[in-house]
Amino acid sequence: MDSTITIPLSASEAQIEAEARARQKSYWLRVYFWRSAILVALLGSWELAARQGWIDPFHYSMPSAIWARLIEWTTEGTSEGPLWYHLWVTMEESILGFLTGSVIGVIAGIALGRNQMASDVFALYIKLINSIPRVVLAPIFTVILGLGLASKVALSFIMVFFVVFSNAFQGVREADKAMIANARILGASNWQLTRFVIIPSAMSWIFASLHVSFGFAIIGAIVGEFVGARYGIGLLISVAKGSFDSAGMFAAILIVMAVALLAEYLMTYVEGRFASWKPQTSADAA
Repeated sequence: MDSTITIPLSASEAQIEAEARARQKSYWLRVYFWRSAILVALLGSWELAARQGWIDPFHYSMPSAIWARLIEWTTEGTSEGPLWYHLWVTMEESILGFLTGSVIGVIAGIALGRNQMASDVFALYIKLINSIPRVVLAPIFTVILGLGLASKVALSFIMVFFVVFSNAFQGVREADKAMIANARILGASNWQLTRFVIIPSAMSWIFASLHVSFGFAIIGAIVGEFVGARYGIGLLISVAKGSFDSAGMFAAILIVMAVALLAEYLMTYVEGRFASWKPQTSADAA
């Protein structure tokens, strides 16, 4: 199909804009069609393979069984309590870990990015801590902080902090040197330089890290619950694993995916509000 826009030379500006909007709408209709078609094909193939015995439903479950388990959990609750309470516990842990990890990560990244001496002093220790696989800290936090909220928030914090810190630090280092020099010539103080030049310049780096950080926060909370917890989606996955309930495991994973996707769209909206100056790309419009 030829996607070239053909516009008469005499077309007005309004006609050109209308043609562009029509093309854009047509493009996204095709995108949504193929997204839906791929999803239907994947789920249909999975259901068919399980019903025909090509894969073992005991191990792989099937979409219809997963959907039935979601309905059961929603209407009747789980064996460990209401589904919504488990979801709330996991979200509380994830949000607290995400907020604290993001704020402290941004502050630390900007501070060290602006201070060469402090950066050189702490660089070795940051690299040492960052080299530790974060998930192995879950048992340590559980032993130190117990089975409650604190251990899960601590793990979510660690999962988020280094991602945000690294991007904020690099964003500060990549700030436009010419713009910084011009601001200095105009008499900007270090605080004014940081506030009005460095931080806005680093915002694209920071938001890039925030897009993936909430997913890491959820991972931290769930891993912590998987190791030891009284409530949470991670506990539901652990219980389903112990009872060989593959439908329950996939149902819990689906819930996590839905929440992470919702958070991604929310973060995109917030980024658009805070960075309205940034030109929108076709990917952002999704």
